[in-house]
Amino acid sequence: MADSDPKPPHRAGPWPPATLPDAKAMPPSTWAKKTGFKPKFSGEANASDSGQISLQPKPKEPDTNVDLEAGRARATTTANGVAHRDKVPPLPPPKDQVEKKRRDSEGVPKSSVSSTNGQAPPPPPPPPPGRRAPSHEDIVDDDGFVSRHSHMKYELRDSPGLVPIGVYGIQHYVSILGSLILVPLVMVPAMGGSREDTSAVVSTVLFVSGMTTLLHSNFGSRLPLIQGSSFVYLAPALAIINSSEFQGLNENKFKHIMKELQGAIIIGSAFQAFLGYTGLMSLLVRLINPVVVSPTIAAVGLSFYSYGFPLVGTCLEIGAVQILVVIVFSLYLRKISVFGHRIFLIYAVPLGLAITWAVAFLLTEAGVYNYNGCDINIPASNMISEHCRKHVSKMKQCRVDTSYALEASPWFRFPYPLQWGTPVFHWKMALVMCVVSLISSVDSVGSYHASSLLVASRPPTPGVLSRGIGLEGLSSVLAGLWGTGTGATTLTENVHTIAVTKMGSRRAIQLGACFLIVLSLVGKVGGFIASIPEVMVAGLLCFMWAMLTALGLSNLRYSEAGSSRNIIIIGLSLFFSLSIPAYFQQYGISPNSNSSVPSYFQPYIVASHGPFRTQYGGLNYFLNTTFSLHMVVAFLVAVILDNTVPGSKQERGVYVWSETEVARREPAVANDYELPLRVGRIFRWVKWVGL
Repeated sequence: MADSDPKPPHRAGPWPPATLPDAKAMPPSTWAKKTGFKPKFSGEANASDSGQISLQPKPKEPDTNVDLEAGRARATTTANGVAHRDKVPPLPPPKDQVEKKRRDSEGVPKSSVSSTNGQAPPPPPPPPPGRRAPSHEDIVDDDGFVSRHSHMKYELRDSPGLVPIGVYGIQHYVSILGSLILVPLVMVPAMGGSREDTSAVVSTVLFVSGMTTLLHSNFGSRLPLIQGSSFVYLAPALAIINSSEFQGLNENKFKHIMKELQGAIIIGSAFQAFLGYTGLMSLLVRLINPVVVSPTIAAVGLSFYSYGFPLVGTCLEIGAVQILVVIVFSLYLRKISVFGHRIFLIYAVPLGLAITWAVAFLLTEAGVYNYNGCDINIPASNMISEHCRKHVSKMKQCRVDTSYALEASPWFRFPYPLQWGTPVFHWKMALVMCVVSLISSVDSVGSYHASSLLVASRPPTPGVLSRGIGLEGLSSVLAGLWGTGTGATTLTENVHTIAVTKMGSRRAIQLGACFLIVLSLVGKVGGFIASIPEVMVAGLLCFMWAMLTALGLSNLRYSEAGSSRNIIIIGLSLFFSLSIPAYFQQYGISPNSNSSVPSYFQPYIVASHGPFRTQYGGLNYFLNTTFSLHMVVAFLVAVILDNTVPGSKQERGVYVWSETEVARREPAVANDYELPLRVGRIFRWVKWVGL
């Protein structure tokens, strides 16, 4: 950036003005001190500069295109290598206001470009002799010194000490607790499992999450991302659970369905590992951009609208309170800080759960849900009194003393592979999980890119990305062997948690994973979590799925969200992701048909009545189930339109990954992503899965 002569300009003459002599640029430090201007650079907010490793910016020639009214040169911006003139920027705000806004930020640095048109900020002035040129992520102070990622407390390779690392690691897992435990609380009851089965599955999920997080942070992408039971796997798992062949099962229904899920997950995860370790993901990632990732992830959250509030309505006074408390904590009280921590924002889910659970306990003990002559332990079909049959649902949903999982759980329980029996393999269910593993990979691509811009020196190379996807496949194979009911993949909520807690240390995540493994061995912990009433689970899920939808749409900040091209693609993807599955789910169902499946699980029995009715039953099952999944339809529509409709890289917000050769020459990138213990040297010849 070059500035015009600081002397007051002469009065404007005839228009257009004559060519002015070249203005001599002032030293950056003097000019910055006089105007209060603080150039900031971040690789997060714009699409054209999403993390490319670039050479030092060359000093620009003085700009002769002077705005005579403003008395300074017009700013020149570059986007994707194309220079163009911008309107004259307004005077910068006072320094104290800039600092206040930075302190009030919630993880996304104010140094990022706020507009969504994907344009890059003006290049910085040349650095003084002896100082390196600032990169696109750096924040430059008044004197020209560089401070990288000043919005983060701890970055990727920071290790401030055992105690701080332990505290922040546990905080990270507690803040993301809802994503870790809520999936088995939905699946196991749908499989016909008891509260004791739920307790065992929760302990297994915690154990596998800690184990796979350690593997991924050491031998995967090496980013501080927690692995766990993702919501991506929930809808296809429910579709398999509600298959017609399992409806007549009574004896050992839970274990039988779990073994079917294990077989499908193992095959689908092996396909994901194949995509990663063969380098095919490096090719597929060229088709995956923010306009594809956004509707795909958003459709995952939107797909459960039929489950959320209908179940909350079974005990509205408890479920509605659960939702309202979490909303108040996460929105209205989000800026309240206690000892430097925004506890209401970070711990909105666990705090909301604790408060609502306490309220429900008080109502239960006060006898609000006691009805004369009614026993909660008697099945509704055996109740003689019409009065009791009328209130049995409210007693089961609102009371907190109906579960005996905590008392029945042992103090020590070690999850082990094949604890439910030998997995059962059916190709039709395995093919469904193969498609789901591809959607999971798309989700992880967005998480890798967003988290790397927050905590790492540069985004990963395509080889590192493929390595991360490959290890996620192996992690999901382990989840299938242990029997979690879902795969183990990167949780989308990681990015929000890192941004809010400002903690991106890899060591903290690893120490927290060790704590999670130890916690999973305490059987009472799983029993306590399994005791959460279903209506509270549904209330928390309403908030979590809404957050997941918003996190998916937030990927549009890397593209030009105001572009008519992108608006139409996103709109079509989201609409058809709801409408096409609705067609498959409603096809062939008569309005008066009676089903033993609850109404909120009705959309997942589509395999038995979908429009595909060929002579091959397995093919019918695969096609009807696949096209009833909202995220699959959103992905297909978005990836086809985004890669066939013309649009510039800036408009599409194409992800820019680090170049392999340049990354190897830069020590910071090598330290961020190289495998530990010199393991990377053994596989250096495998260029598509490393630096």
